[in-house]
Amino acid sequence: MKLIVLTCVAAVALASPVYDQHSAETPKILVDERHIADDASYYNFQVETEDGITRQESGATIKEGSAEGAVAQSGSVSFTLPDGQQFEMTFVADENGFQPQSSFLPVAPEFPHEIPQFVLDQIEKARLEDEAESRKAPSSRYGAP
Repeated sequence: MKLIVLTCVAAVALASPVYDQHSAETPKILVDERHIADDASYYNFQVETEDGITRQESGATIKEGSAEGAVAQSGSVSFTLPDGQQFEMTFVADENGFQPQSSFLPVAPEFPHEIPQFVLDQIEKARLEDEAESRKAPSSRYGAP
C-alpha cells in the first residue's frame, strides 16, 4: 500500500509543470514617474511598459466633509486584449464611490424601462385582492381583549 501511495505522489510531482521565472519575458518599463507631496496631501504616477500597458493616477486628500484621511483619486489604464482590441478605462474614486468609464463595461438598461403587461396585470390583481380584503367585516371569532 505504501508503495502505491509513494508511486502516486512521485507521478504527480513529475507531472507538475516546472515554473521558471526567467523563461517568460518581462516587458521593460519605458516610463515610471512618481510624485508624492512631502505632507502626503497628494500624489500622482504614470507607468508605461513596452508591451503597451499604460497606467496613470492622481489623488489628493479630501479636506472638508469627509472622513479623516479620505483620498479622491482619478486615473486611467489601457492595454491590448488577447484578441487585439485596445482596452481603455478611466475612473474617479471620491466621496461618491468608484466610478469607472469604459466601452468594455456592461451597461444597465435605461430606467424606467417598459413594464410588461403581465406584471401590470399581477399588480392590479393584488390591488383588487387587498381592496376586497379590507372591505370584509372583522371576524366575530375574536373578541376585544
